[in-house]
Amino acid sequence: MLRPVRLCVFLLITGFMAFTQAYAHEFGDKELRLTHPFATPTPPGAPNGATYVDISTADSPVTLIAARSPVSDAVEVHDMRMEDDIMHMYRLERLEVGAGKTLKMRPGKGKHFMLIGLKQPLKAGDRFPLTLEFANRDDITLEVWVEEASDGSRKADRHEH
Repeated sequence: MLRPVRLCVFLLITGFMAFTQAYAHEFGDKELRLTHPFATPTPPGAPNGATYVDISTADSPVTLIAARSPVSDAVEVHDMRMEDDIMHMYRLERLEVGAGKTLKMRPGKGKHFMLIGLKQPLKAGDRFPLTLEFANRDDITLEVWVEEASDGSRKADRHEH
């Protein structure tokens, strides 16, 4: 009788772990947390794509100085702002996140990673590595999930603790 109970508990735990992995993923350590990195699908022939991630710090600030991925020729950190109903996008040489702060990246809302020179279109369901280089700590490689903008944003928002 005990074996069916153990099997049931095992299946419940395994199912819960798979469920949480399907909706949120995070990287880092106690000083730096990078949550739910996602990219949006691109149409065939699009030269560039965009990637988003939430960056949270604990007691120390972090400075992101570069990023790279095998899916594109280059990765740049960009910011955007609206002026007179016109979107202006520009490259940032570095990205600083203060101690105890969270930077949320979302489609159409400011900071993001531009994947310059995509080697192939990004399709929903794809996954790819993105390595972030920091001035004051070791590099961290993330697994980016390609999701529709609304899905990625919703999942990232739900991942907050």
